[in-house]
Amino acid sequence: MSLDVSRKETQVPTPPTAAHNGNGVAVLPSMATTHRLRLNPNMEHKPESYEGLQLEFSPLLFRSLERYLPPPMLSLPRDSKLHHMRDIIRRYSPEGERNRVQRQREYRQKIISHYQPLHRELYTMHASDFFVPSFLKAINENKEESFRNIMAEPTVGVFTFEMLQPRFCELLLSEVENFEKWVCDTKFRIMRPNTMNKFGAVLDDFGLETMLDKLMEDFIRPICKVFFSDVGGSTLDSHHGFVVEYGIDRDVELGFHVDDSEVTLNVCLGKQFSGGDLFFRGVRCDKHVNTETQSDEILDYTHVPGHAVLHRGRHRHGARATTSGHRVNLLLWCRSSVFRELRKYQKDFSSWCGECQREKKERQRVSIAAIKQELLKMERKPAT
Repeated sequence: MSLDVSRKETQVPTPPTAAHNGNGVAVLPSMATTHRLRLNPNMEHKPESYEGLQLEFSPLLFRSLERYLPPPMLSLPRDSKLHHMRDIIRRYSPEGERNRVQRQREYRQKIISHYQPLHRELYTMHASDFFVPSFLKAINENKEESFRNIMAEPTVGVFTFEMLQPRFCELLLSEVENFEKWVCDTKFRIMRPNTMNKFGAVLDDFGLETMLDKLMEDFIRPICKVFFSDVGGSTLDSHHGFVVEYGIDRDVELGFHVDDSEVTLNVCLGKQFSGGDLFFRGVRCDKHVNTETQSDEILDYTHVPGHAVLHRGRHRHGARATTSGHRVNLLLWCRSSVFRELRKYQKDFSSWCGECQREKKERQRVSIAAIKQELLKMERKPAT
């Protein structure tokens, strides 16, 4: 089995978590005396809002990083914390990455300054208008039991549930069609969602970034904190939001791959279609991404408009051919800069990689068998 793993989206700058000094504070070697971050976040601290500021990086990145500031800094004015964190990110982020972020910002600003939205109510989060009551109730209760009451888990780590109201799906489909008409009329060259999809649009690029930030932070992250803590579910701080389109005159299918995300939200918006089932084949780390699928890892899922699928980005999957009609899906790739940095220093991913888990169990089995063998030899050895 071989995978076509797309990596067009560049990872966002990630806060460093290098060595630590034994008291829960991470120390950056090049700036140990002036820039120190806690090794573990202060989850009791409520971060400031950085929305509406002219920032080089995502406001969510600053909100997430604030929890890692040393205790004396948490009570400082927002501007002081912002200056401190921005200095850390600038020093840590390569110049090429900063230039890429700036080019992307200019590209988006050019679109937003010329494109006229059709449904402005989509650009601000209105939870009661967007989500079905059962989903809102579970989010408000914010308990594992409440989440499980609205979900199915057809295979380990893949959760399905009803999420979006039909009216919201209709409005978003209409907005995307309006944006694509504007692109066609103006002959504006846009970037597609990723290297595997030739059709679709990046929602963040034409003004929906803030709404999608709220979607991730207030509605998806609470669920991920419960079910995906092993891949940074509690520290999600950036996203890539887009729609993909499938049909005879669109992308027909999607090859076997993994996502450039820690957690992926995939919601079918419609329209009328047949085929296009998702298929899942187990979670893998980079080392094991091409290993064989085990029988208990096989799942085929049929899309239902308004219903969501939530899974780890490293859960291998693909989409079968859409045989008729037109299918559009909303994708939100949720990312954790903290998890990505920590992963650089890890070698064992058995908490979430299926193949690492099997290798670990096999090592344990071999070790236990060897110990038993030694014990048997000792028992059989005649006494002297």
